[in-house]
Amino acid sequence: MSVQQNSNNNFNWLYYALGLFFGLFTGAIITQSYIFALLGGVLGLLTAGLFLNALVKGRKY
Repeated sequence: MSVQQNSNNNFNWLYYALGLFFGLFTGAIITQSYIFALLGGVLGLLTAGLFLNALVKGRKY
């Protein structure tokens, strides 16, 4: 039962998806270039990873 509860509350994928989406969106809006939009997506993923490992790591659900 504990394993099922843990997998139901694991929303780490959501942070990565949001970081990727808004990184791509911001890079595309600011520079209007595909290269910098991809760079924005990578930076968004890195920011999401930093957020998960630094701020959300100790959170109890």
